Amino acid sequence: MTEVKKPFLPMWYVRSTIYWILSILALIPIVASELLFTLPFSVHVRYRVASSWAKFNMLLLKWICNLDYKVEGLEHVPQGGAIIMAKHQSTWETMAMQAFLPPQIWVLKKELMRVPVFGWGLAMLKPIAIDRSAGRKAVEQMVEQGRERLAEGRWVVIFPEGTRVKPGVKQRYKMGGAILASKVDYPIVPVAHNAGEFWPRHSYIKWPGTITVCIGPVIHAYGREPDDINKEVENWIESKMEQISDPSRWNR
Repeated sequence: MTEVKKPFLPMWYVRSTIYWILSILALIPIVASELLFTLPFSVHVRYRVASSWAKFNMLLLKWICNLDYKVEGLEHVPQGGAIIMAKHQSTWETMAMQAFLPPQIWVLKKELMRVPVFGWGLAMLKPIAIDRSAGRKAVEQMVEQGRERLAEGRWVVIFPEGTRVKPGVKQRYKMGGAILASKVDYPIVPVAHNAGEFWPRHSYIKWPGTITVCIGPVIHAYGREPDDINKEVENWIESKMEQISDPSRWNR
């Protein structure tokens, strides 16, 4: 059996440090431009400016950390609005989907809006920022604002697990996204990926390799029972995860 050669760890600490420095330095002028120059314009203009940081991060990861990605299933991306329900393993997917999917906003915890610089720029994009402890009121807010954002021509990104989950670990899919999808006439686009194997939760190091992203056929949910919607989304995502996951990368 051929022994797998492990990357030289100090080198990847150095590469990841360079990535973080350049990423943070790039964020400051982009948020400043968003706040100072795009405020009078539509949220669509602000999104184009803000998403340039996410796309720049994809280039930094490729150039510095040797971390690239490939996307399968782009033929499934529909015309018009949609709700993305995606696996949540990493910080990576929150940025990467801006590079290959239409303009989008995110359902996220409101605490992120308080993060200096990053949170200020995020607030300019009108995300759906919810109090996760609010229960039913949070779901009602998601439905109301989700309907508004979709009508504005923006896709809504929902991570049904609610938090980043380690590779190989299963978390219950929450009902909020399925409830929204049952009440608006927009399809669901399910997305699976293995980013957590390369940029793990709370990890400083960004491991080299190629992340696989799989976009599934649209799921029509309007008028259906949320529980049935959730099961269909979960079944597709988790079955795809079994195909693209590599347990040898789960605990590094």
